[in-house]
Amino acid sequence: MRYSVAVVATDRTLGVGELARGVEERGLDGLWLPDHTHIPLRRASPYPLPGELPEHYHRLLDPLVGLAFAAAATSVIRVGTGVLLVAQRDPITTAKALATLDQQSGGRLAVGVGFGWNLEEMADHGVDPKTRRARARDHVLAMRRLWEDDVAEYHGPHARFAASWAWPKPARRPLPVFLGGRSSALVFDHVAEYAQGWLPLGVRGLDASIPRLRERVAAAGRDPALLEIIPFTEADPGHAKLDVLERAGATEVAFNVAPGSPSAVLADLDRLASLASRRRAG
Repeated sequence: MRYSVAVVATDRTLGVGELARGVEERGLDGLWLPDHTHIPLRRASPYPLPGELPEHYHRLLDPLVGLAFAAAATSVIRVGTGVLLVAQRDPITTAKALATLDQQSGGRLAVGVGFGWNLEEMADHGVDPKTRRARARDHVLAMRRLWEDDVAEYHGPHARFAASWAWPKPARRPLPVFLGGRSSALVFDHVAEYAQGWLPLGVRGLDASIPRLRERVAAAGRDPALLEIIPFTEADPGHAKLDVLERAGATEVAFNVAPGSPSAVLADLDRLASLASRRRAG
């Protein structure tokens, strides 16, 4: 199992380049950054995790720009979006940015995507929340054509373009896309159609839900053994919980590191690196 970190990087936290170097120097496997363009003050949408929406979500860095800094400062770790709100982004320009990141980093990008929960944020982007799942699917399928075809063309309900050239292409084909969301038939259908893995929202019940996902992927004619399952968990889950996740089929765990002072973040990385080292040693 791989061990990475997820950090809500802001304008007040440790610079992303220094953060990424800290992750790599300590032998951890990856860095994941989330995505919100803005948080409307008038918000009826409930935060999907326990508690209130943390204040630092008001100050998020753009994940694609942040991951460019992370990739430039490192040479080994995987850099990923956890998750990119793809329904709110133009698929043509986003495809180029992601392909550039993967090509320039030597194939180290992981594209975590999600449907989104903040309905007011979506509305400001002109996205009808009722269509966000279909729009996210359409945008990923359109980006696939730009990443994989020398002459790309796509005609869907939420994305369309005529035959076009678009380079660079990602270093890897397919560029790995991971879908975030709770365990559900709808999410699993989307993973089976266009994703290389699942980023579960919550870790309870994975021992039952992962086999269902693998069955759905196999029914779609794909090899479920190639799936990656990457739960995001608290920064101090303990060995027992990690054992449960590994037995359930998790291929990687992303520890949510709080965006505190630089010294606090680096201390958290030290602790997580020690945990990962002990587990790798058996």
